Amino acid sequence: MFTAAEIAKELGGQVQGDGSVPLTGFAPATAAKAGDLAFAENETFFNKAEQSAASAILIDGPFKSDKKVIIRVANARIASARALPLFFPEQTFAAGIHPTAVVAASAQIDPTAHIGPHCVIGEQVKIGPGVVLRGGNHVGNGCAIAGGSQLFPNVVLYNLTQIGQRVRIHAGAIIGSDGFGYVFDGGIHRKVLQVGQVIIQDDVEIGANVTIDRGALGPTVIGKGTKIDNLVQIAHNVTIGENCLLIAQVGIAGSTKLGNYVTLAGQVGIAGHLKIGDQAIVAAKSGVMHDIPEAGKWFGIPAQPNRQSKRQLIALHQLPELLRRVKELEEWFKRPGGKPKAE
Repeated sequence: MFTAAEIAKELGGQVQGDGSVPLTGFAPATAAKAGDLAFAENETFFNKAEQSAASAILIDGPFKSDKKVIIRVANARIASARALPLFFPEQTFAAGIHPTAVVAASAQIDPTAHIGPHCVIGEQVKIGPGVVLRGGNHVGNGCAIAGGSQLFPNVVLYNLTQIGQRVRIHAGAIIGSDGFGYVFDGGIHRKVLQVGQVIIQDDVEIGANVTIDRGALGPTVIGKGTKIDNLVQIAHNVTIGENCLLIAQVGIAGSTKLGNYVTLAGQVGIAGHLKIGDQAIVAAKSGVMHDIPEAGKWFGIPAQPNRQSKRQLIALHQLPELLRRVKELEEWFKRPGGKPKAE
C-alpha cells in the first residue's frame, strides 16, 4: 500500500488534495474501485474517473476536482507505465537450478541465476547474474546470456547466440535457427550452411513466437533498446539499429539494415539487401522494395512516401466516376455531329 504523496514522489508529480489517502491498486477509469489510482489522459476519461469509486486520479492536463485527490504529472501515459510496477511487481524467482534441468559440465552459471524445470544448458554456455530461465528453455552450445535477462517458457537459443543485459524473450521465440539459404544445383535446392550467429544487445524485448535467423556468415544483430512484437520474422544477417519498434507479423528478408528509431507497423514486409534510414516509419501492410531515406513516412505496395500513396488512393477512389465520364464522352463523339445530347 502507498499513499498518494508517496506515489506522487515516485512519479515526480504533485498532489492536489489529501496526500495521505491510501492507494492499493491501479485501474482504468471505467473499472476503478475504492483504493485505486485511476489513469486519465483526456477529458472523457477524467470525467469517468471522477464519477468512479477511485481514490485518486493520475493526470497531466488542466483538470481540477473537488471529489478526488489529483496526482498531476508532466505526462500521464509515461507516469502510468512507471506506476504499474509499484502496484504489480514482477514475479521473483529463487536462485538455483531445478533438479529436472540438464546442465553441461562446462556451462558457467552465476549462483544468483534461476534455471527452471526441464531446461537444457549446452556446453560452454555462460549465464550471468540474475538471469531467469522460466522453464523448458533450450540454450545451445556456446551461448551467453548477460545479467538480468529473462527467457519465458519454451524459448530456444541455438548455438552461439549472444544475449545482452536485461533482455526479455517471450514464450515460444526461436533465436538462431538456420537462415533460408539455398542454391539451385543440378535440379535440386542445395542448402547453404548457416554458420553465423545472433547477437541481441541490451534492453531488447522480443515477443512470443518471434523467429530470428542466425547469419549465414557473420551475425544477425538486434540493436540496443529495440522492441519486437509477437510473430515477427527476421532473416539471416539482418541488422536492426537501436530503439526500433517492429509490430506484429513484420517480415524482414536477409541482409537488410535498419537504422535507429525505425518503426515498422503490423504486417510490413521488407525485401532483402535494403537500407532503411534512421527514424523512418512504414505504415501497416506496406511492402518495401527499395531503400528508404531517413525520417520519412512510407505507405503502400510498393511503399512510397506517405503523401504520394494517399494521393494515389484518392485518385483510385475517383476512378469509377472518371470511367463513367469517359464513357459518356465516347458516346457523345459517336453521335452525328459529335454533339452532346440535350439535357
